[in-house]
Amino acid sequence: MQIHPDHRETGVLAKRMCRLLGYVGPAIALDSLLLQPPHSLMVQSYAPKELEVALLNADGFGLGWYDAAQVREPFTYRNVLPMWNDPNVEPLCRYITTGCALAYVRSATPGQGVDISNCQPFQSGNLLFTHNGYIKNFRETLYRPMRQLMSDRVYAAIQGNTDSEHIWGLVLTALSAPSPPSLVSALGIALGQLLALAQKYDTPVAANVLISDGQTLIGSRVASHGRAPSLYWLSNNLQLPNAVTVASEPLFAAPWERLKEHSLFTFNANRDLQYHPISGI
Repeated sequence: MQIHPDHRETGVLAKRMCRLLGYVGPAIALDSLLLQPPHSLMVQSYAPKELEVALLNADGFGLGWYDAAQVREPFTYRNVLPMWNDPNVEPLCRYITTGCALAYVRSATPGQGVDISNCQPFQSGNLLFTHNGYIKNFRETLYRPMRQLMSDRVYAAIQGNTDSEHIWGLVLTALSAPSPPSLVSALGIALGQLLALAQKYDTPVAANVLISDGQTLIGSRVASHGRAPSLYWLSNNLQLPNAVTVASEPLFAAPWERLKEHSLFTFNANRDLQYHPISGI
């Protein structure tokens, strides 16, 4: 199926928040991803097309990227300002060249603070993490059960109060096992735990996730009740050749495809899409 930027996916999920983007491919300037496309992430911060509840993504943003010359711990730039209000964004994006990046604009869930600790992407070692979605009434429902599943080290390292960082905490806990699973398996374990809790406590959750280690994109498009938020992918397009891009909304007119509902997926170094089972589901 070919999807174009004027398409709007409909569904019954109560909340659709934030917009995210991931890229792996030849080194390019960040502005060609985040600023130049007609429906760039910058545009999605003030004029999203598939955000069903909020009108804007004005509660902060973040960029994460890897050095184009070698894969090492990534760099991040985060701010609580709306993306369009930060005078540093344009010169930074013109200057930074990268072959792998994650980026995000935020529409905060009511009750969750607008501060730098809640801005994504989150980083641990060579990994970057972003999440678009929500856990309904997080503090009253899954906050404590999720924290009880975390290792002491991960529990102590959480700095913010978002559902997103707690999902990331489940992934990091899986990775801290004595015999650590692969990154995609760790995300599958975390999603399995999250969905089991959603069922146990009858709490709607949505988890569109992107994780990168600088060479691959690993992610999910998942919801426990109703439809998951929108998530598309595009590979080896003339505007972004030999690359794969994953985005909440298409950046420009092209044969973007929706990622499958209730899916765990990877894009490897060859830009091939592969789906994987979610642990316990």
